[in-house]
Amino acid sequence: MFARPPLLPEDERYMGSSVIQVEMLLPHLASWLRSVFTVMGGFIAGCGVLIILVSVRAVPQNLKGTGAALACVGLLTVVTMSWTNFVLDSDFKWLLLAPVVGWVLGLVSYEAGRRAEHAIVAIPPTNADAPK
Repeated sequence: MFARPPLLPEDERYMGSSVIQVEMLLPHLASWLRSVFTVMGGFIAGCGVLIILVSVRAVPQNLKGTGAALACVGLLTVVTMSWTNFVLDSDFKWLLLAPVVGWVLGLVSYEAGRRAEHAIVAIPPTNADAPK
């Protein structure tokens, strides 16, 4: 959020212009991009806080719609980010695939836990389980 330079070397390659050329044509671009990335970073951090809240509160309670909400969040955030970086042929495209893998593993884990809990609830009691 604060450490990223306004333009990376890959941005220069994508635009076909050097940072110096871009700064000459658009002298205020760097400061504008810093503001844009600060806002984006804030939204990303805020989204992370909400995901943690959902994970801590809604997941253990198996609230209806939790899985769908987490699936939508991942599609709209990490999948979009990773896909865009592949389209742009980013230097970091493979590294930025890691959050998608984590998201998929989290969804698979969530669904497996949900199914296991439903399977346990669905097992009828036996005589061995009856109080004596």
